[in-house]
Amino acid sequence: MIAKRVIFQGRVQGVGFRYTVKDLARGFDVCGSVKNLPDGSVELQVMGEADEVTGFLREITEESSIARNIKTHYSEIIPPLQHCGGFTIER
Repeated sequence: MIAKRVIFQGRVQGVGFRYTVKDLARGFDVCGSVKNLPDGSVELQVMGEADEVTGFLREITEESSIARNIKTHYSEIIPPLQHCGGFTIER
């Protein structure tokens, strides 16, 4: 299991980004959450087997309809998410 925090920057708020990420998560064995940040970026926290997390992130950044909205993104490994079940949009 691996957990990552990813920050997406670009035109990622007000375009359905979080809802698309949640929908994409259904295709992978991952759990976590996605939320808007005050600076206009979006934060994703995701946990799963390394290949599932990698595939999920690749889908978001390269293959999805929202990929073109991402100007930059960076990720870091974080401690395992507690009580992680399903995928949620945080407010």
